[in-house]
Amino acid sequence: MTKKTRTLKFILCWHMHQPDYRNALTREFELPWTYLHALKDYTDMAAHLERYPNLPVVVNLVPSLMDQLVDYAEQFHEGTWRDPLLRWLVTPSLEELSLAERQSLIDACLRCHAPKMIDPFPGYARLRDCIQRFQKDGAEPALYVSGQFLADLLVWYHLAWMGESLRKTIPLLGRLMAQGSGYTLADRQALNTLIGETLSSILPRYRALQQSGQVELSTTPNTHPILPLLLDFATAREAVPHLALPRHSLYPGGENRAIDHIWKALEAYHRQFGQNPTGFWPGEGALSTATLEMFATQGLAWTASSENVLAKTLRLSWGQETLPKEQWLYQPYLFKTEGHELRVFFRDDQLSDRIGFEYAQWDGKSAAEDFIRQLEMILESAPEDQDPVVTVILDGENAWEYYPYNGYYFLDYLYQALDSHPLICPVTFATLCQQSDGMDLPVLEHVVAGSWVYGSLTTWIGNPDKNMAWDLLVEAKAACDRVLPSLSPDRQGPVIRQLAVCEGSDWFWWFGDYNSAESVQLFDRLYRLNLTTLYQLLSLDPPCILSLPFSRGSRSQEAGGAMRRNTHS
Repeated sequence: MTKKTRTLKFILCWHMHQPDYRNALTREFELPWTYLHALKDYTDMAAHLERYPNLPVVVNLVPSLMDQLVDYAEQFHEGTWRDPLLRWLVTPSLEELSLAERQSLIDACLRCHAPKMIDPFPGYARLRDCIQRFQKDGAEPALYVSGQFLADLLVWYHLAWMGESLRKTIPLLGRLMAQGSGYTLADRQALNTLIGETLSSILPRYRALQQSGQVELSTTPNTHPILPLLLDFATAREAVPHLALPRHSLYPGGENRAIDHIWKALEAYHRQFGQNPTGFWPGEGALSTATLEMFATQGLAWTASSENVLAKTLRLSWGQETLPKEQWLYQPYLFKTEGHELRVFFRDDQLSDRIGFEYAQWDGKSAAEDFIRQLEMILESAPEDQDPVVTVILDGENAWEYYPYNGYYFLDYLYQALDSHPLICPVTFATLCQQSDGMDLPVLEHVVAGSWVYGSLTTWIGNPDKNMAWDLLVEAKAACDRVLPSLSPDRQGPVIRQLAVCEGSDWFWWFGDYNSAESVQLFDRLYRLNLTTLYQLLSLDPPCILSLPFSRGSRSQEAGGAMRRNTHS
């Protein structure tokens, strides 16, 4: 009898997310990260998939991201700019900007990872060096630089944020980069037109990839909240028993808010793609038993989290240290509740972190070969009666600015290797759910609440600044509960939308001393602005405390960022 050739089923899921950066009262964008990452990352990620049409991949698109992409597309359709950077890009005379605007423009156009996004471009580096010389001499650059200087800075900033797939195919970009300086209004307008075309194409490209059957698109509860914490702050102590919690013991009405985030996500997904998602990647991979129950009863087929969450859960069940992970990680689990079944996948944290952190320092081909070798080693060490299922999940935007050429060559080598490997079979969550239907899967009766960061919830609660942020939100939610019933339906909608924005995970991520002072101050200001706006929509005076910063971050230049390794601090 011929021995069956074992294969490894590989799920690669790219999570794409931005919090809502808009001011609800003015509709202005306070920060430009959504459209900049669209130009650099979301377009490149789509291009890689389009080059390998037989490679199945999962792409997770958060509703708050999709809604902002639609907003940007509308701005270009209407010719009205609600993002200052786009407005400045097509302002005829930059000499006429106020001193405050000139300073904001300069500050904004230097926010990027300089070693990969400024230093490789001599024209851009000269502008940066000039600004730094002014600053070193104690002078304010905004007082002295010309309108032409500002125009060149704006153009170079956008050129640096262009995806490699655009640079390789759009002649305009090659011309502007070769020109190096002296950009005219016509140059800026041409660049603006290209930006509009690119942003308007993002969602249709992913829609087409799903319609072709290559890509499974999934989503996340509305504004990316940490659902376990909305449901119960105390769940954070399941992984860290003595964790300090906010002064308020519970988020009022948290269960209804969690359900609303789920429903809004389903509505947003259906609006964009004309169907329902098969599964959810929860905000930050944060799960609890109550969260699993919600997902299951809403008819989802799958969800996913972190290896560390599963390890903590199994360790509690077994009363001992877990066995080697080849014996428990590389398979889906089954969660059952009230007649519903939900498959739960857990990512390989080390493999995910290799892409997120390690491989940026490697040659692209060597990194791809190493990743394939890691998968081959997992297949070799798996139990003989098992075809392992390996899940890798990480964000699809933040890692690439640390890679040469935006990760273009690493991803190309990786996709080519996955596409042709005889024993590695890329699949999607939805496909694997169908294939495992009726199979005898291990059953999860509960999970220890945690996320993909440390297998706990400490990135969003427990620190004094994070707890303060929760207390401020609890008090704002209590004000909503008092006032909302008295408002007309047309006023209730904006209040509920703004409350959802305040409940997003990103604000809590940045608070505390882990992250750099500059980043923390930006997000501290934006969080307080969001809460202030919520009170204004309720026709209430915002508490005075919202006028004062409460989180300042670290002075270290190496502190924090938008990504974290899955290791204990």
